[in-house]
Amino acid sequence: MKHLLCRYIASWLVLVAMFAHAKAQDVDTAALEEQSMKAAVAHAASAVVRIETVGGLDRVGDVLLGDGPTTGLIVATDGYIISSAFNFLSKPSSILVTLPSGKRTPAEIVARDHSRMLVLLKVTTDEPLPVPDAVPIDQMQVGQWAIAVGRALDAQHPNVSVGIISAKDRVWGKAIQCDAKISPSNYGGPLVDIQGRVLGVLVPMSPNENTEVAGAEWYDSGIGFAIPLVDIQRSLEAMKKGTDIYPGLMGIALKGGSIYSLPAEIAACQIKSPAFEAGLRAGDTILQVDGMSIERQAHLKHALGTRNAGDTVHVVVKRGEDRVEADVTLVERLIPYDHPFIGVLPRRDEQGVVVRYVFPGSGASAAGIEVGDKIVKVNDTAVVDAAALRQALASFEPRQQVQVTVTRADEEKIVQVSLGSLPTTIPESLPSSRKQTPLAEAAVVADFIEVKVPEHANACLAFVPSSYQAEVPHGVVVYLRQPGAFDKAKLLADWRLLCEANDLILLAPQPLDVDRWTPIEVEFVQKTLEQIIAKYNVDRSRVALYGQEAGGALAYLFAFRNRELARAVVAVDAAMPARLRLPDTDPVYPLAILTTNAPGSRVAERVEQAIEQLRDMKYPVTVLPMDAARALNEQELEQVVRWIDMLDRI
Repeated sequence: MKHLLCRYIASWLVLVAMFAHAKAQDVDTAALEEQSMKAAVAHAASAVVRIETVGGLDRVGDVLLGDGPTTGLIVATDGYIISSAFNFLSKPSSILVTLPSGKRTPAEIVARDHSRMLVLLKVTTDEPLPVPDAVPIDQMQVGQWAIAVGRALDAQHPNVSVGIISAKDRVWGKAIQCDAKISPSNYGGPLVDIQGRVLGVLVPMSPNENTEVAGAEWYDSGIGFAIPLVDIQRSLEAMKKGTDIYPGLMGIALKGGSIYSLPAEIAACQIKSPAFEAGLRAGDTILQVDGMSIERQAHLKHALGTRNAGDTVHVVVKRGEDRVEADVTLVERLIPYDHPFIGVLPRRDEQGVVVRYVFPGSGASAAGIEVGDKIVKVNDTAVVDAAALRQALASFEPRQQVQVTVTRADEEKIVQVSLGSLPTTIPESLPSSRKQTPLAEAAVVADFIEVKVPEHANACLAFVPSSYQAEVPHGVVVYLRQPGAFDKAKLLADWRLLCEANDLILLAPQPLDVDRWTPIEVEFVQKTLEQIIAKYNVDRSRVALYGQEAGGALAYLFAFRNRELARAVVAVDAAMPARLRLPDTDPVYPLAILTTNAPGSRVAERVEQAIEQLRDMKYPVTVLPMDAARALNEQELEQVVRWIDMLDRI
């Protein structure tokens, strides 16, 4: 015991001595750190150039574009410079680069990386250009110093922000994350380590969206991203030849649910897609991609996140008890998926798929399917409910024929149905979706309730009909009002009876600033909707985002970012946000669009363009003609609600 006590005292004295020495050296340590950082910046700064853009747009959608200088990084001695695509959103008429010698010279865009949101520029010069050293991926460590460098503020002296690497393999494996202040002043510049080597090129990014402006709202927030320079170098030779880089697509849809808990089971394999041509099919579960184990859907997103169009990946899947392997060559764009349509609307209060309504002119109508028939099989696949029927059809396309088995008065009937496309006209009327249950005599007329999201200061209202019954699935209308004054009483008066009669819940999130919506409020809207889904019995096939003017633009943005939540957009006097990249139609998560079209509206031309783009991508678009840009009247609202009532069509 005495021996152990002596050892303890000796160790404690050593620690005290070390602490005292360290305290004495504090000033020197801080000075050395500062000197090291200055040396690191100086080492990398010779390859950091100032870029000036001339002419072009002042604004892209809600994003106000600055006309000040930006930053780029030299990546080849013969005049190639990489920068962030954000810096060229304005589509400038000319680009000038200040070289290390101080000479300003014209540059042109050679190619773009649409996956990592980068632009490759080329300048013509005789002066030798310095190329920085790249840090290998395996030498990047979470917690190490990371210095963000730009040259937007002063051509002679770089602007610097210091932080650490806070995460690796972010944005589905494409980026490293740091907590240094990242903003347009250093987008396109390097993130360097303490030795002056380049970790990556700074860009705004988001895991939820893939556009030039995605993530720009996080500027100077401590959430910043950089594309590893070593990854850029792998595509550099192709980009030098003028080849644009695109994300690689397989053409599959996974079963809905949490991507962090569910296996990567294929719910639909799009016909004519790379995956379909390679032999993958609905029902397969992906086990490996290029040797990487895939246990969850998120693993698959990581495995494919860094792959480009043209890359070939080796995929291993489980099919029943068999193990199947295939080589899949990824593509830039899929043939737009056109949802196949039998032509029926199912009842919501019956087991299985009992026909509530047959659409005139549909394949079901031509085949003689009637109201009250129960669909039990498609080809050889048994159908137990509407979800199973949709999944059975997901691997087909319009104009194909399927064999449909129905029961009618306990007799089985087999018919051939020619599949069509989803309808875009609104029926004059629809039969009730279920047997109505009389309300109790003491039922109280419902009013708005408040929905609280603790991490957001925005207010939110919800109207749940007094007729709500927990066993009855309800649709949800997320009402995104136009900026300006808000008339709560009028909103309730417009929607109360419609909600009562059609099993709908009305959700009305409010912008923080009464005069404007901002893109970052998509997250707030998402959380309010998730609260309603968690608390009430929600029919996920009838969740519609209804927005007027700027609220309509936010509805588009929400729907395309949250495909698993939104099934429809109602855009009243609203155009799609500029630069919004239209995602491919999804076999598992269909999305329908209803838009008004008023002559003389300030957005009429953009609405027409959006209709054309959406239809080209095979989105079902219903156009509600209007005589002028305004809010919908009572009859038009009834049409919209009837359209929402048919969203679960099959």
